[in-house]
Amino acid sequence: MKAEKRLLEILLQKSFKYSEEPVFKLVSGRMSNYYINCKTTTLDPEAMLLIGHLFYQKVKPFHIHAIGGLTLGADPIAFATAMVSGMQDDAINAFVVRKKAKEHGLMKWIEGNVREGDRVVIVDDVVTTGQSTIDAIDRARESNLHVMKAIALVDRQEGGRENIERKEIPFEAVFTREDLMSLYKRS
Repeated sequence: MKAEKRLLEILLQKSFKYSEEPVFKLVSGRMSNYYINCKTTTLDPEAMLLIGHLFYQKVKPFHIHAIGGLTLGADPIAFATAMVSGMQDDAINAFVVRKKAKEHGLMKWIEGNVREGDRVVIVDDVVTTGQSTIDAIDRARESNLHVMKAIALVDRQEGGRENIERKEIPFEAVFTREDLMSLYKRS
């Protein structure tokens, strides 16, 4: 659990902001007391390596072909996990789900080395309502990929888990808002 502890410290230092008053505007338009910008963590070299190892351990039992999610939040997580899997001689491909279909060529929603019938895991950096994860699940299913699970780096604990699980997909988060708040209060 040393890797998880260190990754939580990096998340708190680089990605977590808190205010007694709700000053942070979320994608939904709602105001919040805290903001979690995981990109500053997922794009950090130390954190990227930790993320790759942690996510690889979580997906390894599923014997998946690929890992990915909606661009941009999922990309560094999927890439780090794929790279670590290659270091373990257990190659898991990464894929990217576009926010809109490509408008030329094959007009694909999904880019990467995946084929119909492949077993995949959908990842995301932060889950609030779960909509980005759900969009990625829907695109993957439309491409005839078999979605085994969804995993987020952080669950804000605002209904996303429940929304994702309504799609009949198991959901797991490495960390929750409670984990970050608990560390924040101790520091």
